[in-house]
Amino acid sequence: MKFSSTKLPGVWIVEMERHADDRGWFARTWCAEEFAQHGLNPHLAQCSASFNHRRGTLRGMHYQAAPHPEAKLVRCVRGAMFDVALDLRPASPTFRQWVGVELTPENGRALYVPEGCAHGFQTLADDTEVLYQISAPWEPAAARGVRWNDPAFGITWPLTAEAILNERDRQLPDFKPAA
Repeated sequence: MKFSSTKLPGVWIVEMERHADDRGWFARTWCAEEFAQHGLNPHLAQCSASFNHRRGTLRGMHYQAAPHPEAKLVRCVRGAMFDVALDLRPASPTFRQWVGVELTPENGRALYVPEGCAHGFQTLADDTEVLYQISAPWEPAAARGVRWNDPAFGITWPLTAEAILNERDRQLPDFKPAA
């Protein structure tokens, strides 16, 4: 695997290193030892998937609050998506900044989103499927989110006019820093 840092501390692009032959290719998508060597949380508590029928579908911006924070490794296994990590760590030098990466099966990229960052994505193609590897079990009481288009963050979504959200994501609050 190839690890590339982003402008947000702890947020990484993780690329598969494909070993190809006449049958196709093989690649590792997870190695606890390599993740730990890069300072990433190597604990894997659950894996989840989402399927999104329509281009423009937007999910986010979600995170889990303490004492149940979670890290995520997010990969697109069908279709295409614009994946976003948003730094909500008050002590971070990049607090309230974001990074976005296009993920597709062809580019073999995944985005590692550490604890304390919110995560969301928008599909760039119909029939997009997303795989998540998550460091902590889902805890409904710790589930939180901020509005996808909150001006406090200025996230530049690729398909703003086509954004398809569920009611929960549409109703997420604007960001309010802790006092």
